[in-house]
Amino acid sequence: MRRRGLLLSALSGSACAQGPGGPLAVPLSLAALPGPIRPLGALEINTKALGFGGLSALHLDDALVLTAISDTGRWFRAQLLLRGETPAGLGPATTGLLRDGSGEMLNRGRPTDAEALARRPDGSWLVGFERWHRIRAFRSLDAPGAYFEAPPGLANAPSNGGLEALAFLADGRLLAITEFLNDPTDASLRQGWIGGPGAWRPIRYRPAAGFAVTDAAGLPDGGALVLERRFALLEGGFSARLVRVNAAALRGAEPIAGETLLNLPPDGPAENWEGVTVLRRGGALWIGLISDDNENAFQRSLFMLYAWVG
Repeated sequence: MRRRGLLLSALSGSACAQGPGGPLAVPLSLAALPGPIRPLGALEINTKALGFGGLSALHLDDALVLTAISDTGRWFRAQLLLRGETPAGLGPATTGLLRDGSGEMLNRGRPTDAEALARRPDGSWLVGFERWHRIRAFRSLDAPGAYFEAPPGLANAPSNGGLEALAFLADGRLLAITEFLNDPTDASLRQGWIGGPGAWRPIRYRPAAGFAVTDAAGLPDGGALVLERRFALLEGGFSARLVRVNAAALRGAEPIAGETLLNLPPDGPAENWEGVTVLRRGGALWIGLISDDNENAFQRSLFMLYAWVG
């Protein structure tokens, strides 16, 4: 797969941004899938050229600008370059460090563990953090991070099991789901919330057995996509699934569960998938996924793009 990606990169010429560490991204192919979801292609992001890895959440806007944050407190933005509908590379990246309320750059460690990203209607950003559990609002990602009221009870989450999913629903409410904060009456359920400051309502989310929530994205019909990940060292390492949650489930009081849309693998490479974004594009919804390499030489930072028709 990597050799095929290098061939596609050569065919794309100089479209992809080049840096001291080489091209910022190398195209990869994805196998065709049956059903309404069509793979458009993938990129392997060159974290040496970017300067960091650990990519944990992303957003793709109408202008095809890709924004991602790292669990080391960094962010980058770059133009997604296409050949037809196929990802061909990334344009030059703008990067920076997230800041605290006083404008100081976040120190590496506990304050920097950014895991969730949501774009507000006015173009500003919300970033969810774990270890020091909180949400911060950023007018732009290079601006100071202002206080934003977190859901009640979020502080009770395990240090490395806090807020992983933060997404705006079609009606303007936020969906927030933790990774490992269990429901006190049923350990198979994870605690989450819907609403916003002054109006958070608790929910319970049921991931697949052995899986943990890593991100979510709102759908135009009022539902959401939820990304779940599993790691089992003796059973092939990483796997993930992308599920659709319907709007009615998000309005009800029963535990929320989704219908599987993608299984990774075989519907894509086995990696540490941590971010999902949705973009309406023509008559389809484009779904983007990003993986966190944990800044580990044996893992990859990948971006995948699918089109969901109907």
